[in-house]
Amino acid sequence: MSRGGVGSTEPPPSGGAGFAGAGAGKLRIANCSGFFGDRLSAARELVEGGPIDVLTGDWLAELTMGVLAKQRARDPEAGYAPTFLVQLEQVLGTCLERGIRIVSNAGGLNPRGCARAVEKLAERLGLAPRVACVTGDDATELLRQRRSEGWPAPHLDTGAPLEGEPLVANAYLGCWGIVEALEAGADVVITGRVSDASVVVGPAAWRFGWAREDRDAFAGAVAAGHVIECGAQATGGNFSFFQEVPGLERCGFPIAELADDGSAVITKHPGTGGAVTVETVTAQLLYEIDGPAYASPDVVARFDTLTLEQEALDRVRISGTRGEPASQQVKVGAILSGGWRNGITFGLTGLDVAAKAALAEETVWGAIADARPSTTSTFGCSAVRTPIPRACTRRRRSSTSSSPPPTGRSPIGSAVPQWRPCSPAIRASISPHRPVGPPRSPFSGPRCSPPRTFRRK
Repeated sequence: MSRGGVGSTEPPPSGGAGFAGAGAGKLRIANCSGFFGDRLSAARELVEGGPIDVLTGDWLAELTMGVLAKQRARDPEAGYAPTFLVQLEQVLGTCLERGIRIVSNAGGLNPRGCARAVEKLAERLGLAPRVACVTGDDATELLRQRRSEGWPAPHLDTGAPLEGEPLVANAYLGCWGIVEALEAGADVVITGRVSDASVVVGPAAWRFGWAREDRDAFAGAVAAGHVIECGAQATGGNFSFFQEVPGLERCGFPIAELADDGSAVITKHPGTGGAVTVETVTAQLLYEIDGPAYASPDVVARFDTLTLEQEALDRVRISGTRGEPASQQVKVGAILSGGWRNGITFGLTGLDVAAKAALAEETVWGAIADARPSTTSTFGCSAVRTPIPRACTRRRRSSTSSSPPPTGRSPIGSAVPQWRPCSPAIRASISPHRPVGPPRSPFSGPRCSPPRTFRRK
């Protein structure tokens, strides 16, 4: 297979200087986070629990993008997942010593800010990693411009035109920004919004020198990345027959051992909780897909072509995944304000609790105009969801019992996915941690800025 880099025909590096290496053409990629707020000790458990070559994680659910947008609105330097730094502090020194690369999408809406925070952390620890950030996913202004020109921004599933003004909009980028950052010598790669599997596909494409036409290899890596990107879900956390899985209270986090043909073995460190079986891997393969053709920015992976085989205890091989050309469009997620949210609790005692709860509900909804119920429990708890902030500050006393005032109102968000036309190459720009100007649009301009020298202390 040919090298996937830009402007070079030399053989791919064997992982770069200090690369740990998995031997015999294998690359061990571990995932330490399935969501913003996952187990803080997971990175340390993976690094100390056995050999790995790349440490990755996924912090960016669509809900998380809305949370980060709220944080950035309060503080322009925020907008990334700070829990990543907590995990990184525990393992950065060891990763540098062992040549373990770190690839994280914890940059969220502010990958440059996250990269700066990594540098400050490293300086405090007396370390000097080479840090790169991948940008180019921010499509907020471009989406606003295209809509002003008449583009309806149709919903990805329903085709309905977008209503309202997004707080942020981000394209789901592919793996190539990550590849170039690793080729440039980065020890830590911080991205914004990329597809969930990209943090696995990128290191594999870098390590094995895949070209864009190596679709089957990419498809295999996408399948492996899809399995491990939600952390311990692959080791039993997403398995319906959870009673059959031992040690679920402390699941081990997953590792994908990738080969140069894109096949992979899903496993975990020995002695950790959970299980890796054909059943647990199947459950995760079917998670968050809408059909056998699983689209990513780099390839369409045909999940109906792959084979799962129990190779040994807690080792499941994924092989035979076929790939098809990626779409000429890229998915964009838009986060919109969903109004305001508030809650109130009624303490109901004595007889006829159900009737009292019904009366309390009628009282609340009758007093708040333009509100619609979000949730109501059998204990009479209700939530107010309204586009009018003032309505969320009203207080109401029930005729059945006294109640505390409503909780402080807070904005809520909703995510809307769309397709946007793009060139065959999903574009990103990489840079050192220092800002070098505004990020490039993911839909226009050169695919990647030339690799720059990463500053060492």
